[in-house]
Amino acid sequence: MPQLIVAVLVALVLTACGGSQAAGPEAGSSSALASDDAGAGAGTDAGTGDAAVTLPPTTGRFDYQLGTAYEPDGGLDVVVRDATAEPADGAYGICYVNGFQTQPDQADLWLGDNEDLLLHDAAGELVVDPDWPDEYVLDPSTDDKRGRILDLLGPVITGCADAGFAGVEIDNLDTWTRFTEPGTGLIEKDAALALAGAYIDLAHEAGLAIGQKNAAEATTVGRDLGFDFAVTEECAAYAECGAYTGVYGQNVLQIEYTDNLPDGFDAVCADPDRAPLAILRDRDLVGPDDEAYAYEQC
Repeated sequence: MPQLIVAVLVALVLTACGGSQAAGPEAGSSSALASDDAGAGAGTDAGTGDAAVTLPPTTGRFDYQLGTAYEPDGGLDVVVRDATAEPADGAYGICYVNGFQTQPDQADLWLGDNEDLLLHDAAGELVVDPDWPDEYVLDPSTDDKRGRILDLLGPVITGCADAGFAGVEIDNLDTWTRFTEPGTGLIEKDAALALAGAYIDLAHEAGLAIGQKNAAEATTVGRDLGFDFAVTEECAAYAECGAYTGVYGQNVLQIEYTDNLPDGFDAVCADPDRAPLAILRDRDLVGPDDEAYAYEQC
């Protein structure tokens, strides 16, 4: 009888231990992929804390179609289009959202009752991007302003998911590097990153992978915030590609432009720091029917 009691107790203890291992913290947990795993390949799922998202493929044909959406012969594997466009059939679609400046045709959304969400200079004048003078700069300086910005742009991001896009890229994160003086308009780095974090959370809740757009200075902090991949314009022209691939691994999409290519596109493709999917486009991103159209891929 004593031996039987001992045997039963041992069996119960072993069963309890097995059950606790199956329910441990790793079981079913979800966290963003570490940068060492970022090149796991096409269709990699990254846990986000809310829902699993699928990263863009790292092989195949890539295009950047913000100016004109079109279907090239042979199809596409990855394509970025504006939030107002439809995702391409059969491709991994990434939705472009201007998250830190206004779109040229949407000024009315921000003026009037929402004008306090726009950056002003010391004289109280609205600040515009000197390179894009029809775009106002958003002001993420307070929790209240960030919340109201999210109220306006959040439906655009969730609308990307509803339309069938798999990812989203948020443009102009780097406003804090360009608007640095109170006299001419100041964006604080911490405020910009706080707004970026809100976009990341919203995208993940909607099941979208989210890409850091430009801002080579912030790739490490961007990855830590929760960005899943990166989209970089002209990293070869400015010798910054390693800042992206060194943090995001293969999960980087690279666009160079014909009007700013110091060493030619062959040199871009030969650069060991370039992204696996690197393309050359015309600055206005027009379609193939336009004589200014340009497209090459490494």
